[in-house]
Amino acid sequence: MSRTTELGTAPVHKLLWKYALPAIIAMTATSLYNIVDTIYIGHGCGALALGALTVAKPFMDICAAFGSLVGVGASSLLAIYLGEKDYERANRVLGNVIVMNIILSAIVMTVGLIWLDPILMAFGASEATLLYAHEYMEIILYGNILTHIYFGLNAMLRSAGHPRFSMTATIVAVIINIILDPIFIFGLDMGVRGAALATVISQAVAVVWQLTKFMDKNELVRFHRGIWRLNRHITLRALAIGMSPFLYNIAHCFVVIIINNQLKNFGGDMAIASYGVINRLTFVFAMMVMGLNQGMQPIAGYNYGAKQFERVLKSFYLTCAYATGVMGLVFILGEFFPELMTRMFTHDAELIAQTVHPMRIVCSTMLIIGFQMVTGNLFTSVGKAGKAIFLSLTRQVLYLIPLVLWLPMIFTTPIDGVWWSIPISDTISAVTAIIILLASRKKLHM
Repeated sequence: MSRTTELGTAPVHKLLWKYALPAIIAMTATSLYNIVDTIYIGHGCGALALGALTVAKPFMDICAAFGSLVGVGASSLLAIYLGEKDYERANRVLGNVIVMNIILSAIVMTVGLIWLDPILMAFGASEATLLYAHEYMEIILYGNILTHIYFGLNAMLRSAGHPRFSMTATIVAVIINIILDPIFIFGLDMGVRGAALATVISQAVAVVWQLTKFMDKNELVRFHRGIWRLNRHITLRALAIGMSPFLYNIAHCFVVIIINNQLKNFGGDMAIASYGVINRLTFVFAMMVMGLNQGMQPIAGYNYGAKQFERVLKSFYLTCAYATGVMGLVFILGEFFPELMTRMFTHDAELIAQTVHPMRIVCSTMLIIGFQMVTGNLFTSVGKAGKAIFLSLTRQVLYLIPLVLWLPMIFTTPIDGVWWSIPISDTISAVTAIIILLASRKKLHM
């Protein structure tokens, strides 16, 4: 009880760091794992395997998006119910998260396995990269239920007042993954299959760790009888709130698919591999911002439910400031040290040469991305699903997709049009976020 009530009484800046720092550490560890995983695959399996991983990533993100649909929405709802002191519904949210994740993950796994190769080809795989992508995604899909439950319970842990426990679960998964990767890829000569298997095993261990906390009878939010039946009100409201990050992730996946296909048309498999390297670098810092968002979410949700609106806005302003600083770091690295950053992932001279120029283009507007991400999360945190959904779709669907299809037709070098579509859409979406935020001042009590 004391862990949840502090969300409405403790100083906001201390709360933000208390909740955000474990999330940042966890998200940074996850992103560093992704970098290490990419390095192992790049050096152990070659440039084509890197291209295959880039093709498979949007498929993985789509699978994870269904987990965020349930997990993020339910965790926001949990924080709101705790702020309202409705503890019975708060516990029902926990049970509904497990049931919904099992149902959705089973559907995603079945559909994915049946149409795996056609999906990968549509996502940008070529004859040269299809085998690698198929081997990787097949293992990931079989472990999809663990991925859903892992992300869902981690979100619930943060809203239930256990940010450090959530962080520990993530770090446990990352450490096990990093240990198993070289054993499976190099020691057992399993290639990309080994990398995927290491991911599934590490998440299984993390899920067991998470379950122990929710089985503790001393916890306010825990497993017990009567919480497992799907509740229509909770389910629909959680899905409505979670629709924003879900649509954002889905839209991002389809954007990546379109970019992959455009890059394949104008630059081939090496251009796709370059995009994979750039994505991995920017992903590290975007994950830090997501960690800040995860720290802000229970604070904003609880205080919105308790009608302490000044605390909601203070958490938002602080998070925006920190997010801008984080994305400033990737701006510096991408603009001034692109070759050094690329060499982390590969020793292939051709790939390094093709990555330096686009990395500078993509990183040129990184300073404004943090604000846009935090603004979307603010509306998600306080249950304003409509505005959160709109903001999640502006950059990905309304701006980036048309630009990535149109700009190559007007650029002298078509592939530059693909690269420039990314920072241009970032700029327009940031302006849109400002407009929506100002238009919502009364409802947010600004």
